[in-house]
Amino acid sequence: MLLRNRLLKYILKRIVQMVPTVVGVILLTFVLFNVVGGDLAAVALGKKVSLQSLEDFDEQRGLNKPLFFGTRSASRAYEDHDLSDGAGRWRAWTNAAWSSESATVEIQPNAEINPLAFDLKAGREYEWTLSYRGTGTLAGQPLDSKDWKKQKVRFQGSENGGFQTGVQSLEIRALKLRKVVGNPFDSQLVFYIKQLWRGDLGYSEFFKQPVAKLLADGIAPSLSLTVPIFFIGIVVSISLSLVCAFFRDTWVDRFLVLISVALMSINYLVYIVAGQYLLAYKFGAFPVWGYESWRYLVLPVIIGVISGLGANIRFYRTVMLDEMYKDYVRTAFAKGVSKPRVLFVHVLKNAMIPIITNVVIAIPFLYTGALLLESFFGIPGLGYLGINAIMSSDIDVVRALVLIGALLFVVANLLTDLCYAAVDPRVKLK
Repeated sequence: MLLRNRLLKYILKRIVQMVPTVVGVILLTFVLFNVVGGDLAAVALGKKVSLQSLEDFDEQRGLNKPLFFGTRSASRAYEDHDLSDGAGRWRAWTNAAWSSESATVEIQPNAEINPLAFDLKAGREYEWTLSYRGTGTLAGQPLDSKDWKKQKVRFQGSENGGFQTGVQSLEIRALKLRKVVGNPFDSQLVFYIKQLWRGDLGYSEFFKQPVAKLLADGIAPSLSLTVPIFFIGIVVSISLSLVCAFFRDTWVDRFLVLISVALMSINYLVYIVAGQYLLAYKFGAFPVWGYESWRYLVLPVIIGVISGLGANIRFYRTVMLDEMYKDYVRTAFAKGVSKPRVLFVHVLKNAMIPIITNVVIAIPFLYTGALLLESFFGIPGLGYLGINAIMSSDIDVVRALVLIGALLFVVANLLTDLCYAAVDPRVKLK
């Protein structure tokens, strides 16, 4: 009872300590995709789609809000424009003459111009900020200045946001449009956090489905492939490393080391192509493509185990041999303890700390799936989903996979500490 209470207390303490890490992971994911990632709408939809489509993408994902906080946000209806950079959208209007010498646009008398790429949402408040001189009307509000003046003009989205210059002409040299945000904390970051709180991981533009549904559909095929590879690989590699330790400095040890180096030297794709050609196509022992029964998983599991065997044997062999040269092993041999008992009872038990570290670190990768195996064998798991998302720039899917994978690493660290305490009495739960 006392041990269980200490364990629960330790787990609760570690969960509390994990909160800042989880918050950091969420913030880092947000920065990577919303700040560093650039124009996500253009990446996902391409640059040749209409500005209205890009705006709708931003609206659905909260990308048309201020980044962290603020009272203004940009709109794709009119991108910020300094006339010194060229005529831009004004080139289409015959009654608005752009001058390269003065770097201005002169709107002719009585001209009505709407420079917006699409209609703004009704009921929302917007703001023009322009540098001008002359007389005219902007969004129903008068402009009048003989000298260059910077002025802000607010209007409702139901208005067209256009220009009606009246009798005299109006010159403009810079113009930008902003959506007015009532709540300064109604930002992209807050939108993202609320989205995660609701369990909403976004919407896949490629598959036209919620990301949460795609992950739920893909987790079972991925685990049915990665879990057997994981456990079979651990058992086989630890067993062979114990054989190396048992027959150390003999031909058996050297042969296994040679095989391990050879396995490590072969590219992962070679295993896949050779396995598909020889075992599946040439001999017909396994299906080449699909996910209809357990037979479709046998070949990719074999390839997954063999491809990782070399590195695992080398690592676990080093761990075992490090233990073999310690004082407690020599003492056990001096007392007449048999070699198999020393290996399987004493050495294996004391080598569990590095083994657990290596094993638990690999657990989050079970979720992400085997990218190449799923792609080459047509297994509809998360690895296959991730490859398609990267190739099609499906931002929400990629972000969800990255976020959940990072959170699983945080959980794996807690699991590692608990396993340390379970196998080594010297580790205290404090």
